[in-house]
Amino acid sequence: MLMAALGLGLAAPAFADLALATSKNCMSCHAVERKVLGPSFKDIAAKYKDDKNAANALATKIIKGGSGVWGPVPMPANNQVSEADAKKLAAWVLSTK
Repeated sequence: MLMAALGLGLAAPAFADLALATSKNCMSCHAVERKVLGPSFKDIAAKYKDDKNAANALATKIIKGGSGVWGPVPMPANNQVSEADAKKLAAWVLSTK
């Protein structure tokens, strides 16, 4: 599987964070380049590109959930995601420009 990711032009760290997002069920509602139920990760990165607090705010939202930013569908809380993993995921999402 790693070789397939490298064949798609993804570096190992990017693949590792995609794997983390997949393992935490983020990909059930999000995709990197297109809207699914929630916004694409690239759209999230674009929206918060100038926000210096975005990584911390997104990490908190990953764990606690939220609503109203992207429309009427709320993002559920993800209590199974540790703070460290939420921070890794938030940093990765913001890097998907």
